[in-house]
Amino acid sequence: MNEKIQMVDLKTQYLNIKEEIDNALLAAVEETAYINGPQVKTFVESLKTFNQVKHAVTCGNGTDALQIAMMGLGFKPGSEVIVPAFTYIATVEVIALLGLVPKFIDVRPDTFELDFEQLESKITEKTVGIVPVHLFGQCSNMEIINAIAAKRGIAVIEDTAQAMGAEYISSEGTRQFAGTVGTIGTTSFFPSKNLGCFGDGGALLTNDEALAQRVHMIANHGQRQKYHHESIGVNSRLDTLQAAILNVKIKYLHEYANARQRVAQRYDESLAGIEGISIPVRVPYSTHVFNQYTCKIANGKRDAFKAFLQERGVPSMVYYPISVHLQRAYRQYGYNEGDFPVSEQLCKEVLSLPIHTEMKENTQSYIIEQIKAFFEHGNG
Repeated sequence: MNEKIQMVDLKTQYLNIKEEIDNALLAAVEETAYINGPQVKTFVESLKTFNQVKHAVTCGNGTDALQIAMMGLGFKPGSEVIVPAFTYIATVEVIALLGLVPKFIDVRPDTFELDFEQLESKITEKTVGIVPVHLFGQCSNMEIINAIAAKRGIAVIEDTAQAMGAEYISSEGTRQFAGTVGTIGTTSFFPSKNLGCFGDGGALLTNDEALAQRVHMIANHGQRQKYHHESIGVNSRLDTLQAAILNVKIKYLHEYANARQRVAQRYDESLAGIEGISIPVRVPYSTHVFNQYTCKIANGKRDAFKAFLQERGVPSMVYYPISVHLQRAYRQYGYNEGDFPVSEQLCKEVLSLPIHTEMKENTQSYIIEQIKAFFEHGNG
């Protein structure tokens, strides 16, 4: 393959909308309102419209969004928050930073989502929140999670950093966008996300007006009115220049999701049935927007497969190599190897293949050829 294969081709994506992006940035610079400029307000409205949600609050990044959500919900130190053991560290990091206690739960081996069948057994009198992570672009089973949470008076914080634009489908057929189904949703606009800016950015989504007002205040130093601080807050703002970029890119979000789904479909058709590799499982209660196309590689061959692809110019990534409960920083909570066997096994098996909005069919065909070469020669 002559051209360099990218996990995510942000440059080509930019070039395809270059004029719009450049004009938006130039307008923001000429406006010189670099903090909370009009582009931020416009993007907030676009975000609400896209997600069909009453309130959106922007902030500095997805990690801040999680922290601000928990602060807005009034979680007190020592309280427990249920969180998957198989997730990115930020989901757990904010729990620890706020003096809360992460109560880990295992995930389902096929869909990587929080194992809702174990959920009730994890709830104690100290539980105040549940954080379902919509990992890799597909929603968790929110109907079951919300029902359990409502029965116990527990808040549900959706981590939607990888699933912006995915739709949750209830048993009655109603559809809601990821991040709008629980008490509050959080998301990230990190460049490689489905809706990504050119730096850091984040947001919170909710239909609860009082909660929206609290998180908006917390994100702005705990003030509604300048120099009048009603609560302890943080300084977390979406940069005006990033908002200008997002105002352009949100118009293409459905198109981007469709492009990723087409790439995923081609992988599915080509890789299904190959012994030794398991393609991503789709659930009936969510669409999948494929922030990642994550397979499972059996028989302890994941690392050899990854090296094989790398030698042939095909990048891949392991999300994630170590379950959170086994990370050194979180050993203080008393968990040990073997406590979450599914998460621990996934860390040895998962591998994400290149997927992005600009992927050419011939590039993907080459990737598929290399994958088949590995497994058809008995390596799998």
